[in-house]
Amino acid sequence: MLTEHDYYELQAIDSMDLKTSSWLFTPDDIRKKGGALFADKRYGRVFVYHNGAESYYASRGFRALLRV
Repeated sequence: MLTEHDYYELQAIDSMDLKTSSWLFTPDDIRKKGGALFADKRYGRVFVYHNGAESYYASRGFRALLRV
């Protein structure tokens, strides 16, 4: 799962999540409180938000990074 930093780097390469959003890796201190981070790109910039980890949205997926 992408971190916030990875997500910003991905968005610098190509615009993604213009009509959807992606869950991001969420630090343990936030997860322990039931929260989760997600992000998208609107108006030419990246936005990172929070929501309850149990939330379900049909238009929210996740992106991963594979290092070889």
